[in-house]
Amino acid sequence: MAYVVSPERLPTRPRQVGKTRSIVRVDRWMARCITVGGIGVVVAVLGIFLFILSQILPLLQGAQVRPRTSHQLPPQPYALFGVDEWAELPFLVTTDGTILLVDLMGARGTQPVDPGFEAAKTFTASHYNQAQQEVLCATSDGFFSIVSLNYTTTFDQGGRRVVAQPKAAPFIALGSPGHAISRIAYANAGGLRLAAALQEVDGQMEVHTASLTQQRSLLGVGKVQVDQTENLSAQIQGQPQALAVNAQADGVAVATAEGLVYYFVRDKHALALRQVFTPFHDLPQSRIATMDFLFGGASLVFTSSTGANRVFSLYVPEGKAERLFGQTKEFPPLPGAGAFYAASARNKAFLTGTGAVASLRYSTTETIRWQDTLPFTITKALIGGKYNRLLFLDTSSKVHVYELDDPHPESGLKALFGKLWYEGANQPAYVWQSTGGSDDFEAKLSLIPLIIGTVKGTLYAMCFAVPIALLAAIYTSQFLDPHCRVLIKPTVEVMASLPSVILGFLAALWLAPLLETRVPALLLMLVGIPVAALLCGRAWSALPASTRTWIKPGYEWLAFVPILVLTCALAWVLGPLLERLAFVVLHPETGKRVADFRLWWSQTTGGSFEQRNSLVVGFMMGFAVIPIVFTITEDALSSVPAELKSGSLALGASRWQTAIRVVLPTAAAGIFSALMIGLGRAIGETMIVLMATGNTPIMDFNIFSGMRTLSANIAVELPEAPHHETLYRTLFLGGMVLFLMTFLMNTLAEIVRQRLRERYRTV
Repeated sequence: MAYVVSPERLPTRPRQVGKTRSIVRVDRWMARCITVGGIGVVVAVLGIFLFILSQILPLLQGAQVRPRTSHQLPPQPYALFGVDEWAELPFLVTTDGTILLVDLMGARGTQPVDPGFEAAKTFTASHYNQAQQEVLCATSDGFFSIVSLNYTTTFDQGGRRVVAQPKAAPFIALGSPGHAISRIAYANAGGLRLAAALQEVDGQMEVHTASLTQQRSLLGVGKVQVDQTENLSAQIQGQPQALAVNAQADGVAVATAEGLVYYFVRDKHALALRQVFTPFHDLPQSRIATMDFLFGGASLVFTSSTGANRVFSLYVPEGKAERLFGQTKEFPPLPGAGAFYAASARNKAFLTGTGAVASLRYSTTETIRWQDTLPFTITKALIGGKYNRLLFLDTSSKVHVYELDDPHPESGLKALFGKLWYEGANQPAYVWQSTGGSDDFEAKLSLIPLIIGTVKGTLYAMCFAVPIALLAAIYTSQFLDPHCRVLIKPTVEVMASLPSVILGFLAALWLAPLLETRVPALLLMLVGIPVAALLCGRAWSALPASTRTWIKPGYEWLAFVPILVLTCALAWVLGPLLERLAFVVLHPETGKRVADFRLWWSQTTGGSFEQRNSLVVGFMMGFAVIPIVFTITEDALSSVPAELKSGSLALGASRWQTAIRVVLPTAAAGIFSALMIGLGRAIGETMIVLMATGNTPIMDFNIFSGMRTLSANIAVELPEAPHHETLYRTLFLGGMVLFLMTFLMNTLAEIVRQRLRERYRTV
C-alpha cells in the first residue's frame, strides 16, 4: 500500500542566503586593503630599520684621508713646523729664528717674518705649543724667547684671510749661562707656566726647569718673568735625551738614552721625583725614539727604536695614594723607529710614523684610524687644529696638505661594546659617560652598562609582575564567580591606561622614600603573605563540607582578604623589630651599634643602598606590566574548551588539579605570548625608569642600586646631542639594540608559542 505525501507536508530546507555582488566586492576590497596594509607595515618597519642603520654606519667607518694641496718651500733646514687653527696659514721656523708663513688658500705665497728678537742670537732648539699658538726659541748661550704668533682673521675686498703677527718676548735665562740648549719643552696653563731644557755642561747633559709668571692688571699683562729655577740632573741617572712638560705645567717627564723615564711633579714649590719607569722593559733592544703628551696632559705616547708604540696614562694604582704612569695601550708596531709625532688639539688622536709611513691613531679606543705609505719621506707632521687637516713636511722642503674626514674617531665596535682602559681608571671597564666638564674629557660610549641596566630593570619588574598576574589570571578564570569576574577583569585592564609619567612620579616621590626605611617590613610581607595564603588554604580544606558551604563557591576570597590585610599590617608593625634583631651594625662615624638595614646591606654585601633603586622600579614598573600579562593570560585560560575541564572534574580531579594539570598546559601558548608581550612592555619602558632610579649607568644587579636603561638614556641624552655627532649616532645605535632585543625575543617567543600550540592543541 503506497502513501502519497503532498508537497505541502514535505519538510522544507532552510534557504541559504547567497553572497550578493556588493558583498563580494566589499570582501575583495577589504582583503586587498588588509594585504596592502600588512605590506605597508612591513615596508614602514623596514624603512625605519634602514634609516636607523644609515645613522649608525658612520660610527663604524675609519678616517678618510685625501690629498688637498702642496707647496714648495725654499730648500733649507727647518727647525719647527706649525699651523693655525684653520690650517690655512702654516708656518716654519728656520735655524736663524725667522718665521716663514705659507699661504695655502690665497696668492700671498711664502712670507718671511721677523718676530723681533731683542738681540741677534744663534738658535739651537725650539718648541711649538699648539694650544696657545706659541713658539719657544732657545739659544746657544742658555736663553729662550716666547714668540706669540697672534693669528687672527680679517675681511677685506679679497674676502676672508688669516693673518699672523709674530711677536717675540724678551729673552729669559734658563739653566747654566753660556751653554747651549739642545732640547726645550714648555706648557702654558694660564696662571702657571713651566719650561724645561736640556743643556750640555762639561760633557754631561743637565735638566733645568723654570717656573714662569706673568703679572696681570687692569692696564693689561706684564712681562713674563722667572719665578723659580731648578736643576733636576742630580736625581737622574743616565744620559737625558728627551723631555716633555704636561698641559697643567706642573709635571716634567725626562727620557734617558738607557730607556728610563723620570717623572717629576710639583710638590708645593718644587718639582719632586715621583716615579721612574721603563716603557719598553720587555724589549731590551729598544730605545725611546719619541715621547710626548697627548691632549690633556694625562697620557704619554712612546715610540721605540724598533717601532713599538705604547701609551702610558696616569692613574692611582691599587694600594697607592698617588697617580702614577702605567701602560694602558699597546698599538701595532710601526715598520721602523718613530721619526715624528703630532697630537691633536681636540681629542685623543695622534699622528706618528717613520720614513714615508704615516699612521693616525686614537688612544682611547686603541685603534688605527688611518695608515698609509706616502710618496715622500716625512720629516715633520701636524694635525690641524679643527682635526680636519693633516700636514707633512718632506725632505725636499715641500709642504703637503691632506684632507682629513674622521667625524667619529672615538667610536667603533671596541668603543661601543668592548672594555676600554680610560684615562684615570686603574683598569679597563665598560663605562657610559657622554659628557664631561673640560675639553680634555674622553667620551665613554660603551652600551654594555645600558644593556645591563635594561636587563636589570626588566628582570625585577617581571619578578614582581609575573607571579601576581599569572596567579590572579588563574584564580579569576577558574575559581572566581562569574559575577565578580565581570568587575575584576575590566578593573585590572583599566590599570593599563595609567600614564607612565604618573607611575614614575609616584615611585620617585612617594614609594621610594616610603620603602627606604621599611625594607625589613617588606621582607616580612614577602614571606608572610604566601605563608598566610598556604595556611588559609590548608585550613579551608580541613573544614567540614557543611561549614565551607557558608561561602558560595567563587567567593572564597572574601574570607582571605581580612587575613591578607592583617598579615600586611602585622608585617609593617614588626618590621622595625626585625631590623633591631637581625640588622645591627657599627655606625662608621660614631662607632656605636645601630639597627639600620641600609648600613647592614652596604657593610655585608659591599653594595650601595640608594633611595631610588631597582626594588622601587620593580614594584612600579610591575604595575604597568601586570594588566597586560593578566588580560592575555586570563583570555587564554578562559578559551580552553569546557569539555576538557568537565572531563577532568568528572574523573575525580579537583578544581585546582584541573586548573594546573589540564587548563594551564592547554593555554601554555597564550600564556607564553602574554609573558613575552609583558617583557616587551618592560624593556621599552622609559618614564618610570627615568624618574624612579638614580639613572646612573652602573653594571651590577644589586637590587638596592639604580640603573640606566637604553630607552631612558635616549630620552635623557637625545635633546642634548649635537645633530649627526658621535653621541647622536650612538643613541640611534642604542635604539637599534633595543629594537633587535625585542625583535629577537618576539621571534623566539613565536617559535616557542607555535611548538607549545602544536603540543597542547585540543583538536
